[in-house]
Amino acid sequence: MGALSHIRVLDLTRVLAGPWCTQTLADLGADVIKVERPGLGDDTRHWGPPYARDAAGQDSSEAAYYLAVNRNKRSVTVDITTPEGQDIIRQLVASCDVLVENYKVGQLARYGLDYDTLKVINPGLVYCSITGFGQTGPYAQRPGYDFIVQGMGGFMSVTGERDGQPGAGPQKAGVAIADLFTGAHATIGILAALAHRDRTGQGQQLDICLLDVQVAMMANMASNFLATAKPPQRWGNAHPNIVPYQTFKAADGWIIIACGNDGQFRKLVEVGGEPGLADDPRFATNPQRVRNREILLPLLEPMLLRRSRAEWIAALETAGVPCGSINDLAEVFDNEQVIARGMRVDLPHPTAGQVSVPASALKMGETPVEYRSPPPLLGEHTVSVLQELTQLGAVEIEALQRRQVI
Repeated sequence: MGALSHIRVLDLTRVLAGPWCTQTLADLGADVIKVERPGLGDDTRHWGPPYARDAAGQDSSEAAYYLAVNRNKRSVTVDITTPEGQDIIRQLVASCDVLVENYKVGQLARYGLDYDTLKVINPGLVYCSITGFGQTGPYAQRPGYDFIVQGMGGFMSVTGERDGQPGAGPQKAGVAIADLFTGAHATIGILAALAHRDRTGQGQQLDICLLDVQVAMMANMASNFLATAKPPQRWGNAHPNIVPYQTFKAADGWIIIACGNDGQFRKLVEVGGEPGLADDPRFATNPQRVRNREILLPLLEPMLLRRSRAEWIAALETAGVPCGSINDLAEVFDNEQVIARGMRVDLPHPTAGQVSVPASALKMGETPVEYRSPPPLLGEHTVSVLQELTQLGAVEIEALQRRQVI
């Protein structure tokens, strides 16, 4: 039994932040019912290529983006703009513990599906609203996009090539970190709200937004600014206070070397055949290396080009110097540690034959994550869920299907 196998979640989210949250709950055992628009479904179903390949090597209809965040869920199609669709949602809410939604502020209230209305039906309901800018404040009505929030929340001001270097300027992250961190924060909030409900019987609404999360995740950078009133600069792949602590180009690609103390620096240059650098008073201590960064790096760069990544990593690990390869995703999923940790999951799929997705990072001894089902086809479970959790009979369900309510 999963840790959340006693919990049922009504998932009114789409794209990334919300589905990332609900997939985590599903991985932990929750019964997650994904509510989608009839005929269209989650926007990400259509965000391809790439698509999953079937047994014949042909593209299926399942976009890889959608597959990444929707496993272990059941899909139900309901048109919530209709009175009949709204009644279906209210019936489902009566038997759910959690509702997660990422509609624009006030939109669900127009359909009678806001927290204040639904808590009358289910006082213990944990209702999590995910938006770009929150339920309050002058930006509440703005749509929220990960890229924009990475900029507005300060992340891009400290990310990119080092200030003053060629190509310097703000850069976004290679993955949608504002969305993903927000999904993780929503999960944490939901679990805390469920713990509170277990003690009191009382549900609550959670107001989780991308901008709040992005600002919070600036962490020590934000704290440094608040302590000094001095905005931090971009350092690219270097560290402002430790040298050498950055990327270097080896003979066949890029590696990371992170010398946290003077002893590690000495071992680095000894392995590299340049032991005199550790005795040079300009480089003997970290404060001196920071002051003389621009002199030292041109001396280290040709040294690192003499060997391959694998040769450097083997030699430096033996010497106790922190280092690592910069892997592309092919190398990531071929890495022996990633394989040993089971970070790829292959799931049988009704149209693609098999789909491969990244595994959950949660490792739990007594209630391990389970991979029960692949991301569902659009509306795959509509009839079975309505028969199980509502008062609708077969004739009524058929009538709703004819009118395209479901």
